[in-house]
Amino acid sequence: MATPNIVNVTSIIPFTINGVCTTSLVDIIDVPADKVYKINTILIANVDGTNAADIDMWISTDNGGNFYNIASTISVPADSTLSFLSTPLYLDETDLLRIRGTATTDLQYTISGEILDDA
Repeated sequence: MATPNIVNVTSIIPFTINGVCTTSLVDIIDVPADKVYKINTILIANVDGTNAADIDMWISTDNGGNFYNIASTISVPADSTLSFLSTPLYLDETDLLRIRGTATTDLQYTISGEILDDA
């Protein structure tokens, strides 16, 4: 098990994932062994027409041993979408991206990027 050398990448596979944020902590990305995920976009949309809702996001670079905030109690206004990255974020093998909202079905996420492999 080794992190791919991104200079010698043999495949680049695009991905987009979508889902609904809940009030529970959910790992929405769990990078498999021998892969690197290049995250280009994290969008959070609030589909509630009246109320704002908050979003929290964390990453773990040690397979869930420790989590660090990349977004902490960020308010997403009603009927709005926020973009959370100005530069790409790289996650390598066993890294996790975790998310939680303050409203059960009001917040939706869209994350896109590439899966890099050197095998």
